[in-house]
Amino acid sequence: MSDDVIDRLGQLEDAVRRAADALGRLREDNDRLRREVARLSAERKQTVTQIDSILNDIAKLDLE
Repeated sequence: MSDDVIDRLGQLEDAVRRAADALGRLREDNDRLRREVARLSAERKQTVTQIDSILNDIAKLDLE
């Protein structure tokens, strides 16, 4: 093989390694974001439940 081909092969190997590293980081970010979405969804459900309870309590009051 010529030196140019060997150099290009080395560059390709480096690029593949960087892509694999980036993919690993993206997978970690995706997992973290999924956990965050699940946490926020649970928090939202709790908030909605609390608001519904407050609204029900207000509806029970005789304000007239």
